[in-house]
Amino acid sequence: MFKNYVIVAIRQLRKNRGYSFINIFGLATGMAIALVIGIWTIGEHSVDKSYPDHDRIVEIMQAQRPLGAAPGSPITYMGYTVSSALKPYLQKGYNDIFDATAMFTWPNDGLLVNGEKSISRQGSWVEYTFPIIFGYHFLSGNAESMRDPNTALISRSAAIALFGSENAVGRTFKYNNKTPFTVGGVYADQPQTSSFHDIDYFIPMSNPLLNLLTSNTDFNNHGCRMFARLAVNTTAEQAEARIKDICTPFVTHSIETYTVLPFGDLYLHYDDSNGGIGEGRIGRVRLIGIIGVFVLLLACINFMNLSTARSEQRAREVGIRKTLGSLRGQLIGQFLAESNLVALLAFAIAIVLAALSLPWFSSLSGKPMAMPWTSPGFWAISLIFTGVTGILAGSYPAFYLSGFRPVKVLKGAFKAGKGAGTPRQVLVVAQFSISLALIIGTTTVFRQIQFAKDRPVGYDRTSLINVPINTDSLDRHYESLRTALLNTGVVANMATSSTTMTSFSQNDWLEWAGMQEDQKNLTFRDIYVSADFGATVGWAVLQGRDFSRAFGTDSSSAIVNEEGARILGFKDPIGKIVKHEGKFYTIIGVTKNMLVNDPYDKIQPAIFLGDGGHNIQIIRIKPGAPVRTALDKIESVYKKFNPASPFLYYFNDEAYEQKFLAETQIGNLATVFSGLAILISCLGLFGLASFVAEQRTKEIGVRKVLGARVVNLWALLSGDFLKLVMLSCLVSMPLSYFFMSRWLENYTLHTSLSLWIFVAAGAGMLSVTLATVSYQALKAALMNPVTSLRSE
Repeated sequence: MFKNYVIVAIRQLRKNRGYSFINIFGLATGMAIALVIGIWTIGEHSVDKSYPDHDRIVEIMQAQRPLGAAPGSPITYMGYTVSSALKPYLQKGYNDIFDATAMFTWPNDGLLVNGEKSISRQGSWVEYTFPIIFGYHFLSGNAESMRDPNTALISRSAAIALFGSENAVGRTFKYNNKTPFTVGGVYADQPQTSSFHDIDYFIPMSNPLLNLLTSNTDFNNHGCRMFARLAVNTTAEQAEARIKDICTPFVTHSIETYTVLPFGDLYLHYDDSNGGIGEGRIGRVRLIGIIGVFVLLLACINFMNLSTARSEQRAREVGIRKTLGSLRGQLIGQFLAESNLVALLAFAIAIVLAALSLPWFSSLSGKPMAMPWTSPGFWAISLIFTGVTGILAGSYPAFYLSGFRPVKVLKGAFKAGKGAGTPRQVLVVAQFSISLALIIGTTTVFRQIQFAKDRPVGYDRTSLINVPINTDSLDRHYESLRTALLNTGVVANMATSSTTMTSFSQNDWLEWAGMQEDQKNLTFRDIYVSADFGATVGWAVLQGRDFSRAFGTDSSSAIVNEEGARILGFKDPIGKIVKHEGKFYTIIGVTKNMLVNDPYDKIQPAIFLGDGGHNIQIIRIKPGAPVRTALDKIESVYKKFNPASPFLYYFNDEAYEQKFLAETQIGNLATVFSGLAILISCLGLFGLASFVAEQRTKEIGVRKVLGARVVNLWALLSGDFLKLVMLSCLVSMPLSYFFMSRWLENYTLHTSLSLWIFVAAGAGMLSVTLATVSYQALKAALMNPVTSLRSE
């Protein structure tokens, strides 16, 4: 019996090749998109979930409120960095809630040197308990070896690159070509789903180089991250209740408490830009997930629409089969077999399409993705979904048509009825409402990106390159190095800074005469710069003067940005004195605000201190100089002054563009999926228009005989569909406005939802609909009326 069902189903597909292609290809495209989005979404949710006991790993973070804030008032800032002064407290009386704790410094690029061989890798200063907490797998050696302050751990890839073999335990390298460390362990490279996958070495925090951090007792000084592993049967909430107020009595500039958060949740839920738990990445993941559901829904709507539309033509077939003795159950089985066969064929094609497109989508999303061929859960869910789709699509012909009385059908008395097309019209409205919403949403995303990109940055970011100071040679020979670079003829200027022009990461409190109580909790981004910094980056000094080599006192001078000057509150800040970390600085200038951190957020107050910078060298290439030639000449100078290190650099422009990466990736994905959604909708509309034109063949012939012109017939056949799309606009636009307004509220600064977005989206959808329907409408209108009248 089942074999017979399949044979008849195949015959039906071959008999109606056009409809079969539209049905199968449309559904396959929707399924393929759902598969790709599903794989991407699962990948996002799996980040930091691969560690042993990952559900017990937590991070201790600081939560701040302004001085004077009422108990229980909202947290105004939440951050990763805490004071290392917390560590001794945790060691005293909290072993019952924490199995282990570990301090961790922010990763930085370091130079590892083995004789003539040197590599630049990212690494961190950590306590030996860090790799234990995160369950690092050691190929040789162990984490305990790092109890020795002169012993380090390196990854397998770093060991091979530096020593030519992963068997590196006991071998020695120089960190930044200066401090020697012995390799005490080689650990397996972390998977891409780990937040630490790009960290290739760990240096012990117990080394004397970190004495300033490890001996710190000031809770106002935030210099490290703190991880912990919860004791068995202890929750993060219980741990937080115990340690929450440890720092509160010692912090003077704000009300600070500790919060304990599951580390595995931070990737998706921590909003780094706003400093707190909020939407974070989970908002973007949900957005793409919703798009995937919508696209799949569109494909299913197509499937159901065309299946039910064609089924009305099979009423006579049902009557003949029942006359010949077919039972209703057999007819139901036949129709369901046909729809499930189409769904299975579509799923098979979807698997191929998804597998072929994954590399491209991986590049587009910036995430490695692979088909889960060996996952039983994947196949089980996919087959269940395919079966449900087939049953839904085949339910109308199976349960409705199979119930007709054969005598009534064979006499031609069966009529679909006035309301027979209503479900299809509802589905078409839903389909185009979704498509229109996707268009409006995608346009809004890109407008928000462009809004941020159009903000003035306040300096000249073109032709700037950043060179990290990774050995003391660059510091010791700075003046000679600068002179040599200027003599190449391709360098316009050079300076040093404590940070780059794309991330003012350090902040601290200032003190000044006349400071108000509510100003004590305000922090300034503090940047140490050399005298040539302003001239190199091209900032605009609005008041006072720039730093200058001509003034020997500028090491005790400072420049504030506009926002900093506003917060200080001086009518004229020039000449005023501020205190920063115990030292007094005289303000000599006010510079225009510069956009360096979050491009979607407000400018933060900043102070530039003339003590000089020792982390980054900033070089401006001369205008008109060929970039490749300039880099070659600059590299030759660095090779002379820093022979132990490869020439490491990156362009300021490229680093700035990275700030828009997350939104751009989401926008690109949304654009592709929205385009495919419209394609699927148009495929369904094309098939439906073809069916309607076929149904009205005789009517069209009569109208032509009575004098109707082609344009009248075209308007007749197209008008019904255009009305449905216009109704879709009325449904979709208010909903799109509501949800996109909510999405934009996640940004401190954001674009507006202009009327033209909705008008253009609606007009575009009407144009696409008209173009799709017109082919079938004109084809029917141009048909010879004699042929039309003979069609029945």
